Amino acid sequence: MSHPSLSLRLAKIAAAALLPIASVAFAQNAAVVNNKPIPKQRVDDFVAALVAQGRPDTPELRAAVRDELIARELFVQEAEKKGLARNAEVQRQLDNLRQDVLIRALIRDHLKANPVKDEEIKAEYDKVRKQAGDKEYRARHIPVESEDEAKQIIDQLKKGAKFEDLAKKSKDTGSAQSGGDLDWNTPQTFVKEFSEAMVKLDKGKYTETPVKTQFGYHVIRLDDTREAKAPPLEEVRPQIQQEIERRRVQELQQSLRAKAKIQ
Repeated sequence: MSHPSLSLRLAKIAAAALLPIASVAFAQNAAVVNNKPIPKQRVDDFVAALVAQGRPDTPELRAAVRDELIARELFVQEAEKKGLARNAEVQRQLDNLRQDVLIRALIRDHLKANPVKDEEIKAEYDKVRKQAGDKEYRARHIPVESEDEAKQIIDQLKKGAKFEDLAKKSKDTGSAQSGGDLDWNTPQTFVKEFSEAMVKLDKGKYTETPVKTQFGYHVIRLDDTREAKAPPLEEVRPQIQQEIERRRVQELQQSLRAKAKIQ
């Protein structure tokens, strides 16, 4: 039988020996919930996301984030205790989330290995400007379902009816309230049949034969034209970069599909 004072001294020595380990664990973890650590890095990541949204990084915010992560951990532990992790629907959702995370990681990795270069952005910018042309058109239209309806509208216009009044009864509720006004656009904004008919018109003139498109039949009037003003490259750089990156990802998908065995 050991002496009581000796046992007490041994316990104190053991506690002192474990203190550095406990301190390291505490420094690495924001909290420990039922022996499950919540790494401090999770708090840092959560706070960084909130800061990116405009929240200031304060002790109060970090305390709130820590409480939120503790609450989440308690919920997760309770769900696992109830066996919900083995539920088929839960498993399906977890699989989908796992796929999403991996796909995003793959895309980030692919774009990092194949970054968009400045010369690519400039070339795409020049290409879009060239395709858009050097003119913008302000047109009005009256879209209808049938060719006969379009012909009736043209007859009414020839008899002196006002284009704006007839347009208010068109099926395009978006432009009807403004008398068919489509605002300023480049020809590429519209489907081919529409734009080809529009650019042939003189100012103030309307199409005297119905214009057929995939959306029905149109009567078009050209109100005005002006020189196109392209936005500066730096203003549209983010959109151009996103479009090139979208193509990169699409090319990766096509490449993987071409090499895959799909039955």
